[in-house]
Amino acid sequence: MSGKEGAGGFKKRKHDNFPHGHRREEKDNINPSTVFMSFKAFQLELDTRHDKYERLVKLSRDITIESKRTIFLLHRITSAPNGDEILMESEAKLDTVRQKIKQVAQELMGDDMYQFHRAISPGLQEYVEAVSFQYFIKTRTLVSIEEINKQLIFEAEDKEEETKPASDCLNSQSHIWCLKVTPVDYLLGVADLTGELMRMCISSVGNGDIDTPFELSQFLRQIYDGFSYIGNTGPYEVSKKLYTLKQSLAKVENACYTLKVRGSEIPKHMLADVFSSKTEIIEQEDGLP
Repeated sequence: MSGKEGAGGFKKRKHDNFPHGHRREEKDNINPSTVFMSFKAFQLELDTRHDKYERLVKLSRDITIESKRTIFLLHRITSAPNGDEILMESEAKLDTVRQKIKQVAQELMGDDMYQFHRAISPGLQEYVEAVSFQYFIKTRTLVSIEEINKQLIFEAEDKEEETKPASDCLNSQSHIWCLKVTPVDYLLGVADLTGELMRMCISSVGNGDIDTPFELSQFLRQIYDGFSYIGNTGPYEVSKKLYTLKQSLAKVENACYTLKVRGSEIPKHMLADVFSSKTEIIEQEDGLP
């Protein structure tokens, strides 16, 4: 037979040129303890990452709880005689939330935030909702993401400077930590804000305030128009909340319609009941629970 193998022949493998004893010697040189130590290092790395993830989940849960308490407090402003006291108290609560966010920033120091984003995203969304709600009550405008991130830059206290290493976020000599809210978390927090504004509208109607619902209706319309530009091209969570945003806008516009058409013939203390009954009809027509 020639140098080329004929039909049905076996193709010669490259390592067949080496003696069989040499291949057996390579297998014998593998040290089981080296393999064990490698997997032990992998286990330690995974356990460390998992423990950090669980700590971030707990911090995110605390941020969510404190942010919700701030939102509940801000809803009292529609019936409170002095709204400045409520705003001051809400600012103190938000400072407490920022201290939790500072701990998140310290946990993420030196790591890629997006590796742990799923753990902290719910808390950041709730914080954006609380901050934007307070900002709207103060200014009747929407807070920007730049303004939110500006408040999430933290300087270390004296005791922390002795124990904590410097952050990679800014200057290493200034002992500064920072955490940036992602655009998606910002949009989801603003989408949740519309639900709080709808509840604020109901409270205002119940207190006989006939000016705030029209103001809220115009503001919600602007937000809805902004989200409409995103549509289905944005993240799935954003497009999913667009339907809820539309429902909140419909309820507020229905309140404005009731006030405009029947506001003069219905006593103020009964406006909230009429509005609530119409809201239930809208929810039944849309199939909402």
